[in-house]
Amino acid sequence: MLLLAEDDARIARHLVKLLKQDGFGVDHVLDGLDALAYAEANSYDLIILDWMMPGRDGLSVCRELRNRRYDGGILMLTAKDTLDNKIDGLEAGADDYLIKPFEYRELLARIKALSRRSRKTLAEDALRVGPFLADRNTHTVTRNGEVLGLSRREFQIFLLLLENHGRIVPRETLLDRVWGLDGEVTTNNLDAHLRLLRKKLESPATPKCIINVRGLGYRLEV
Repeated sequence: MLLLAEDDARIARHLVKLLKQDGFGVDHVLDGLDALAYAEANSYDLIILDWMMPGRDGLSVCRELRNRRYDGGILMLTAKDTLDNKIDGLEAGADDYLIKPFEYRELLARIKALSRRSRKTLAEDALRVGPFLADRNTHTVTRNGEVLGLSRREFQIFLLLLENHGRIVPRETLLDRVWGLDGEVTTNNLDAHLRLLRKKLESPATPKCIINVRGLGYRLEV
């Protein structure tokens, strides 16, 4: 799971969309204070910090995260490219440093490299709950070894439910994480995907595993 702290909403929307397409779960905040609040409330494998943000800048957020003993990866995004700036970032606790403007492919490569170096592994390749095994690299789900043949959207929905097994995932969260805040999708579209997903997941051994909690969202029970 990633946290992106970037105050340019246009850039952030673009990055969040691409990262989700590559299978990452992403939360986005617009300022340093929210970055600290989200990091306190959630467990992130990697935090991406823009240097210049309102509230608190990325450098002070980075220092505070390390003071709070956050041991995941921290990647700084900045237009500051002098040697002194880089040293400041690294001394504050950043693991890596990416100069703006950058290509998404380079950001993705840095994220993958940090996942290998970090004490936490970024998005373990596979997640197993009960008879289900979801592989993030191949976007496949198996049930007791049987490949279920989910579509890309179905996989994203199921992975989010699987990561929150036993907990309610609000409809708004599913729409945001799978289609994005600006995605042109209705709740009817989500319902249609869930109906198809249920048909593929359910079996005599796993009946009604996606529970509709009226007015709240959905919960996976295995």
